[in-house]
Amino acid sequence: MKNYILTGTLCMFLLGACGEHAHEHGEEGHHHEEEMHAGEKAGHSDEIILTPEKAKAAGVEAEAVHAGTFRNVIHTSGQILAAQGEEATVVAASSGVVSFSRKVAEGMQVGKGTELLSVSAAHIQDGDPVQKAKVAYEKAKEEYERAQKLVSSQIVSQKDFAALREAYENARLTYEALKPSQSGKGVSVKSPIGGFIKTCLVKEGDYVTVGQPLMTVTQTRRLVLKAEVSERYYAQLSQVISANFQTPYNNKVYSLESLGGKLLSFGKSSGDTSYYVPVTFEFDNRGDMVPGSFVEVYLLSGERNGVLSLPVSALTEEQGVYFVYLKLDAECYKKQEVKLGASDGSRVEILSGIKDGDTVVTRGAIHVKLASASNAIPAHTHNH
Repeated sequence: MKNYILTGTLCMFLLGACGEHAHEHGEEGHHHEEEMHAGEKAGHSDEIILTPEKAKAAGVEAEAVHAGTFRNVIHTSGQILAAQGEEATVVAASSGVVSFSRKVAEGMQVGKGTELLSVSAAHIQDGDPVQKAKVAYEKAKEEYERAQKLVSSQIVSQKDFAALREAYENARLTYEALKPSQSGKGVSVKSPIGGFIKTCLVKEGDYVTVGQPLMTVTQTRRLVLKAEVSERYYAQLSQVISANFQTPYNNKVYSLESLGGKLLSFGKSSGDTSYYVPVTFEFDNRGDMVPGSFVEVYLLSGERNGVLSLPVSALTEEQGVYFVYLKLDAECYKKQEVKLGASDGSRVEILSGIKDGDTVVTRGAIHVKLASASNAIPAHTHNH
């Protein structure tokens, strides 16, 4: 009887031990399954996690892409110039030494008739032309007025009187052309138009001769965009209707359509020493364009339908390969390689990599890229 009791007690002890061991193995298997699931989730390296709060703080914006119209583009270079009639060259009315009447700097605003400088020959061998012209004028005037009193009594003949009158008029014109400066020294040089000083070609103390250019004044109300186009695009020039251009000093893309621009003409042939055909536009100077600067030009012609395009700000570049970031849900993004087509400066045609209806990050793509790099760093490992 005792043997039966001992045997039963031993069996119960063994069953309890086996059950406890099985329970431990069950918990360990459950934890191992969770670790495998977490590892599998972390293994989706093409998915980038960026919470909506962080995306908003970083200025990340996305939009759904749909096929639409896109214009044909000819990408070339060009230059911004002042429009004809909006620019004037100030020249020397006499020979002499330059003396500035005020502080003159390029870009300074001046009014029409404003004295800019004077040219004096007071200490040069030939003497001051203003004083010489004044003496000649006063002498001719005196002789003319005396003859005018005597011509009626025929003391002075009509022939002599006509000669004296001609000499007087010539002396008057010469003297009035050589207007004295405000200081009374030398000939005054004034701005023929109101505007801004574009270039100053002389400095204080320079000797100049009659007719020599001294400075250029521009009104800059209208500007000219002159694009130089390769001859291979000549057949397409007749279809060009507008243009965008990008300046090198602020990388901003301007649209001629928003600046009241219009096509003036395109060349029918290239120059003798050039293989480029000029295309000329005129537009309002409503921004901070600098006349004389060279720009990138995107000539725009007929529209094409069914084209997928994105803002240039949606693109990121790595060693010549371009990528965009697709927004999969509220906090999940995916890096996607794309192939580019034509660009009008502000938007670019996408040939492959995305499809109609995809939601693409258009602003703040660099912040999604940085989030991708941070997600690649493992937060915890199970290696012990």
